[in-house]
Amino acid sequence: MSEVYKPPNCTSCNKTIVPYEKSVKFPCPSCGVAIIWRCEKCKNIGRKYVCPNCGFVGP
Repeated sequence: MSEVYKPPNCTSCNKTIVPYEKSVKFPCPSCGVAIIWRCEKCKNIGRKYVCPNCGFVGP
């Protein structure tokens, strides 16, 4: 039985983050439940993101 890999999407721009692409992931600073993914571009320009679990807005 094989599992299908589904790459994550950037929480800010919804772009698919492919393996080996520069990106960051971290738990939501507010609730700690949701994992926030950010592509390199969104991280560098400081685009806002919204936590899908608690609605926290971060830079």
